[in-house]
Amino acid sequence: MTKVCMIGAGSTVFMKNLVGDILLNEMFADCHIALHDIDEARLKTSAIVAGKIADALSVSPEITATTDRREALAGADFVIVMIQVAGYKPGTVVDFEIPKKHGLRQTIADTLGVGGIMRGLRTVPVLLDIANDMRELCPRALMLQYVNPMAINCWALNRLAPDIAHVGLCHSVQGTAYELSKDLDVDYKSLRYQCAGINHMAFYTKFERELPDGTREDLYPKLKEIAARGEEPGWNKVRYEMLRRTGYFVTESSEHFAEYVPWFIKRDRPDLIERFNIPLDEYIRRCEEQIAAWDAQERELVSANRLEVKFSGEYGAKIMRAVVSGKPTVINGNVANNGLIDNLPAGACVEVPCLVDANGVTPTRVGALPPQLAAMMQTNINVQSLTMEAIATGKREHIYHAAMMDPHTAAELSLDQIWALVDDLIEAHGDWLPAYR
Repeated sequence: MTKVCMIGAGSTVFMKNLVGDILLNEMFADCHIALHDIDEARLKTSAIVAGKIADALSVSPEITATTDRREALAGADFVIVMIQVAGYKPGTVVDFEIPKKHGLRQTIADTLGVGGIMRGLRTVPVLLDIANDMRELCPRALMLQYVNPMAINCWALNRLAPDIAHVGLCHSVQGTAYELSKDLDVDYKSLRYQCAGINHMAFYTKFERELPDGTREDLYPKLKEIAARGEEPGWNKVRYEMLRRTGYFVTESSEHFAEYVPWFIKRDRPDLIERFNIPLDEYIRRCEEQIAAWDAQERELVSANRLEVKFSGEYGAKIMRAVVSGKPTVINGNVANNGLIDNLPAGACVEVPCLVDANGVTPTRVGALPPQLAAMMQTNINVQSLTMEAIATGKREHIYHAAMMDPHTAAELSLDQIWALVDDLIEAHGDWLPAYR
């Protein structure tokens, strides 16, 4: 029997999507799904919802729920991690409110920038604790790592827990491809693409569709026509602007991407915010909406006589199916750059196509990326690398160095302001960052 441990299963909606994906596969109809969370109430809700998914599909998995992480991990074949260390409050709120007092505005703040740095400093120690438990309780398990900041987290696991098999998973590559199929009015299933880079800053180096006669059509000319005519969706102006400037389309959303570069969010240029339709404090807005809607959503999920279950498009169950069955599939995963992308640093976390089969996850070599894209990625890798140094060495000074190299932060604040901001963030996070106080 395959055992799947889900850490952070109190994220009920995401858990529902992943459990649904798993149980839609006949080979996992009798698997053991071990749900773990530190929030007993949310965990209880998730267990009820998981049971309803099984009922809807007429399958009989073993579903357990526990606040004991070690119990959930014991004997697992796959470990799905979807945690948020320090939660929305205080973690995310601090990551937004303190920078705002210093004049630094953000949109999502979970991947790069001072928000991403702080989230990485909070999250990596927990991931390493999970890795330590896995080493003892399920050493051959594959960790499917869904937590942001993806690149920092995976780099830390690569460097500090290299014996634990893992891959970082995001839905931005396949999700953006689906969005572009709508922009282009083509069948998503006909798309054929190659995509590589770093998480949230990967680019489609090829974007084509397969025609009925088996030939392929390059779709980039049509995308560039949309950009040239200014007919892109209003919520996606940043990414189409990057297509105009670089010649390639990036995988992460416009609100995310706006804070990875120095060109869009500037205190003295409010016209840019309006022109590119950049939603400041967007993650705060989303979280508040979700919190406000949760009680009603929970009642609906728990009381529903029959839940609708369909594939979510996430990679998790697809990977599990390929590993267990041996039938290969291809995903885009976050892995160590060991000879995969020539013009990005060795050891950095890169997002590349990966073959998945009974041997696990095998990344494919990409070669060199277009130089303008690699240069842009390097600015983000600088931040990730210095955050990694802070984590690996415990030296507080590298947190300042990471922040000073961040493109958006450096575009808004002086060095004195950056130092003061980092001090205030470390102080505000208190016991969540004990190593640096």
